[in-house]
Amino acid sequence: MTGRGRVGPADLLRLGVFGLRTRPGRVVLSALGIAIGIAAMIAVVGISSSSKAKVDQVLDALGTNVLTATQPQAIMDPEPLPSTALESVLRQDAVQRAAAVGTVSDAAVYRNEFVPTPETKGIGVMAAWGDVPKVLGGKLTSGRWLDSSADAPPQVVLGADAAEALGIDRVRPDSRVWMGGQWVQVVGILGRIQLADDLDNQVFVPRGLAADLGFDGAPTAVYTRVDPSRVEESRDVLAGAIRPGSPQDVGVTRPSDALAAKDATDESFTGLLVGIGGVALLVGGIGVANTMVITVLERRAEVGVRRALGARRRNIRDQFLVESLLLSFLGGVAGVVIGLGVTIVFALGQGWPVAIPVWAVAGGLGATVVIGGVSGLYPAARAARIPPTSALAAV
Repeated sequence: MTGRGRVGPADLLRLGVFGLRTRPGRVVLSALGIAIGIAAMIAVVGISSSSKAKVDQVLDALGTNVLTATQPQAIMDPEPLPSTALESVLRQDAVQRAAAVGTVSDAAVYRNEFVPTPETKGIGVMAAWGDVPKVLGGKLTSGRWLDSSADAPPQVVLGADAAEALGIDRVRPDSRVWMGGQWVQVVGILGRIQLADDLDNQVFVPRGLAADLGFDGAPTAVYTRVDPSRVEESRDVLAGAIRPGSPQDVGVTRPSDALAAKDATDESFTGLLVGIGGVALLVGGIGVANTMVITVLERRAEVGVRRALGARRRNIRDQFLVESLLLSFLGGVAGVVIGLGVTIVFALGQGWPVAIPVWAVAGGLGATVVIGGVSGLYPAARAARIPPTSALAAV
């Protein structure tokens, strides 16, 4: 006691703990109810955030930050991109990596030299600058990418559809194709490229071999992976970098449709988390209020004795309010621990990155205490209004 008729914070805390300890079974069950609500909120937020992180990884791999510079669509024959287009793009600050391809119009690829010339099966030949699959998020299913060194022997990498049409399923020491009147070694086979499926039916060759096949040196497309935070800025800059005098003669794609999907996903997840979190906290608050109302009814005799011994109404009110806050806090802590555990186990089991927002943990715990206090106000006020005589009559 801190003075006549006054109860200090330490006294209130001890009274609150004592009140909870006298009914351990009910306290555990009540705290468990609160914990389940908070755990559900934390788990839903954590699992959703982890799933969203995985979606973001997939979308990033698909190229939300990939831009493609090409010749613009026009009725007349458009001006080809300059041979220095790739070098110009790589000099831009926001560019992380880039590669280019150019169509070798007069070349064709065959399984052997006995195949009639017209039977190309629609397979095209493209010169390649840089690591095209790395920029586009593609993968090699067999072998390696092209060796771009000047003394490298003639070699090709097959797109997924081209490899199927030529009957080559994996790279072997004797894997080769007939091209330009000579046998050329197959060094790699690409998987399907989702960002540029028009490349699946192409055969890629180094620029040296492409020149021998009649390539004019002009790239058909320059693929650029830029800083994700500077996509719009880069889209406006690339055309001018490639052709400073006439940027209108360069077509630069807008960010892929995956970028719009990413924005829509962000909004959907935000609405979902807010809605479910609010429902979980509301359920927890109702549980606290229900528990404290029952507690007050069961402890009318105790309230009467304390009032008869001189306790004031505010002392009774503060005691039950502290119990409500302690009960909420214990349930909130247990719920956070359970929610974190469920999220970690589920995310790791799915192979997702674990992403638990700090705001969800802190906000869930803090909101639980706040709602517990609000929910405890009515039971605490009701306990304070119990007349000593009627309460003692129940003894």
